[in-house]
Parts: sequence; structure tokens; C-alpha cells
Amino acid sequence: MKSDLNRLLEERGFAALVVAGDAEDNHPRHYLTNGAHITGGLVIQRRDAAPLLFVNPMETAEAAKSGLTVYSYYDIGYADILKETQGDRQQAEIIFWARCLEKAGVGGGKIAVYGMGDLSVYIELVKRLNSAHPQYEFVGDLGLSLFDAMYVTKDTDEIARIRSVAQRTSAVLAATWDFIAGHRAHEEMVVQADGTPLTIGAVKRFVRRALLDRDLQDTAMIFAQGRDGGFPHSRGEDDMALRLGQAIVFDLFPREIGGGYHHDCTRTWSIGYATPAVQQAFNEVHEAFEVAVDSFRLNMPAKAMQEAVQSYLESKGHPTARSHPGTTTGYVHGLGHGVGLKIHERPLINHLSQDTLVAGNVITIEPGVYYPERGFGVRIEDMCWIADDGQLVTLTDFHKELVLPLKGAS
Repeated sequence: MKSDLNRLLEERGFAALVVAGDAEDNHPRHYLTNGAHITGGLVIQRRDAAPLLFVNPMETAEAAKSGLTVYSYYDIGYADILKETQGDRQQAEIIFWARCLEKAGVGGGKIAVYGMGDLSVYIELVKRLNSAHPQYEFVGDLGLSLFDAMYVTKDTDEIARIRSVAQRTSAVLAATWDFIAGHRAHEEMVVQADGTPLTIGAVKRFVRRALLDRDLQDTAMIFAQGRDGGFPHSRGEDDMALRLGQAIVFDLFPREIGGGYHHDCTRTWSIGYATPAVQQAFNEVHEAFEVAVDSFRLNMPAKAMQEAVQSYLESKGHPTARSHPGTTTGYVHGLGHGVGLKIHERPLINHLSQDTLVAGNVITIEPGVYYPERGFGVRIEDMCWIADDGQLVTLTDFHKELVLPLKGAS
């Protein structure tokens, strides 16, 4: 969490950090600016100091909502820098970065560079910055980056936002169930009032509208039917009609509009009825989910939870990534992962993980089995928070029933 920042800067030998890059999907900027919606600019945090925000003059009012001290480019003399460089904006940026660091009280040392943007631009920019300003050493941060380390645990404000996203996402799951249930069947196909098939694309459009009504946005949901559901990340085909008795993997992982915190959950539905093979697979995945929850202990190695699920599913005859490395059928993935500003964060819950499950983690639990040549996949996923008292708190408030009955007249 944010309270770890100065400790992490010191441990990694950084005098300061700079967050640069694009406005959209810039998780480090969102984190340090408390979600302020600004276009471009720099966030600079000197070790043992509060972060400062440097923005285009048009952005100062919006930037002030961050609660940080804000400087406009003109406060740093950017107009004079442009004049000095005869309008060469690339050269002006090199000078501008040094002026901002000086304003932040950073006279030298190792400067960690973060943010989201064009790799080719920032590779070249860092090279030029190091050449122009030898008092600084601009560096990257491989592995578990400083921000990834902070994201591992969430503070009280973050948990409140994540809870809100979870409640709204669960409401969309319920609305989608009811939307599909309101249709009728004709010749093993789900049809609309005019007799035309209800398609995956139509369901996705309904889901996107339902999300927007709740100030959430879709991030490429999965709604994969039949064989497509046998591939864990198949998004599904928009023109495919919904059919009875086909397993549908519905993985929904929206976030707050404009960037922000995510929720991540999956349900498997079979409309009208389930085939014996799908029902059996569903029962075993549901039991695997319960095995995972029952195995949880505060401060346990993350891999122990995955190993408990692997042992159960292997006992039922499913290959796993442990018993059959590289398998593309059976239980092919990890049990879960952290969730926050990014949809995939630490800790990682797989049998090779070195992570530990601690208070403040927000994680998914998502066992699944996949058999595309048998025409189905099954996955069940809830998002959970590990509370300070060590309790595993489920944030996904929607039932796990498999069979979705149609209520429309036949």
C-alpha cells in the first residue's frame, strides 16, 4: 500500500521516482494522484517527501482534485525552455524533467521511471536524459516493481472502492441472468420475441449497457459458449446464437469508468439444462472452489492453496499443470491472482509461486477445467479480500447455479 512507498524507495536505493506517460490506463499515475483525471504531466516523489504534480496549465483545476501540490508547466519555465530550444519539444522535455526534479528538491541520485506509454519513446528518452543530466541516473525497475510491491496490499480506502465495484458487478451478473432468462427456446435455440436468435453479441451489448448504468466499463469480457469455452481466454463469437445445454463461461472483469479499480468474477451457465458431462465437470470445479476456500490460512504460502486444488482435481482424473506440465486440457492455469488497479497483480496463486497470502490482499479464486474437443469448459471465480483478522471475505455476491432456466413462453 502507499504507506510502504518511502521504505521501498530507500530499500531500492532510489532518490526519487518519476511517473510519466499516457493519460489512459496509467496505473502508477492513478495511484499516486488519487484517481485524478489528467492528461500527461509528471508525478515526482522524492524519498521522504510528498509527491508533486506537474501538469499542462489547462489541467491545473482537475489536477488539484488529487490533493497534491500542483505546478503548471509555466511555473517551471516551460515557455522559456521552448524559446531556448527554438520549439524543439524533444529537447525541451529533456530540460523540463531536470527543472521539475530540481523543484522537487532532488539534486542527484538514482531516479526510477514509471508509467504507461510507447516503449520506443521512453527507451530513447531515458537514454537522452542520462546523457544530458549526469547528476541523475534514470533507471527502470524489473521484476516486482516498486508499484507492484505497493499494490500487493490495499488500504481502507482502496477496499471501500473495490467493494463498491464488486457490488455493482454482482448486480450486472444478476441482471444478465434475468435478461437471458426472459427469453424463450425454439428448437434448442434461445430466441427473442420476434423469433430471431439471441446472440452472444446481443448479450455483450446488454452487459456493457448494464455496466455503464453503474459507472463501470467493460474490459473485454469473456462470454464463450461450447467448444470456445474450452479455451480459457476465448472471448466468444458475437454472431453465435445461444443454444440450450451448452456450457457458457462468463468472465466479467470491469473497472471504474476512466480507469480505476477492477472486480473479477466468472460463472458457468448452461441454458435450459446441462448435459451429464458438463454437470459432472461443474460439480467437480465447484467442489474444487470449496477445497480452495477450506484450505486458506492467513500467511500461508500461496502455492499451498493451488496444490490443494490440484490434488483434488487430479484425484478426479483431470490433468493439471503440475501433473502434466504444458497441458492444454484439464486444469491448465493458476488458482488466482491479485486484483486492483490492474486486473492481474500479485500475489500469484500457482504451484510455483513464492508469494504469501497476507492481510490486505485482494485475490481471485478461480478453478476451472477445459476440454475443447469435448465441447466445453467450466470455471467458477469469486474475488476475495483477506481482512485484518485473517478472514477470507467473499466480494462476489451472486449465486453459482449452473442451469439458467428460461421463463419466456415457448
